[in-house]
Amino acid sequence: MDHQVFVYGTLLRGEVNHHLLDNCTWLGLHRTAPCFTLLRVGAYPGAVRGGSAILGEVFRIDTAGLGRLDRLEEYPRLYDRQLIATPYGRAWIYLYRGRRRHRQVIPGGDWRTFAADPNSYRAAGVRGTRDAKNRPRRPAAAMPQVTAPLSAGVEDATHRNTKPTE
Repeated sequence: MDHQVFVYGTLLRGEVNHHLLDNCTWLGLHRTAPCFTLLRVGAYPGAVRGGSAILGEVFRIDTAGLGRLDRLEEYPRLYDRQLIATPYGRAWIYLYRGRRRHRQVIPGGDWRTFAADPNSYRAAGVRGTRDAKNRPRRPAAAMPQVTAPLSAGVEDATHRNTKPTE
């Protein structure tokens, strides 16, 4: 079964988590009805009810892909999922359920503009910030290959420069 999903942050094309949508169909841009606010939640945004419109993209995704997004968004604990109207049909939007107090409102509801603004002191650290939701991916070829366990006579790097106990 196919679904539509509206994304507004790190899942946008060119953003750090977009790889989760690599095999999905991009349907187009969409600005929501003026009933949401986009908050900065660390290195990623969170949409909440109330306020203005937010800008994002709509994708067609299969059920397995929706499950991957649910895991990323920690649905239903950290984010809730609700349906909204888009020009491409009804689409899921992830709504932030966490603490709102003292969260910065992202002006204009546009994550890309906020994160790319070189004059924004707060936005300057966003691109370099890594957290549980946007860990960098390492290609499989770059991952160390362990072919055999360490034997008793081989020095392990964790035991170098230590004095023997007497």
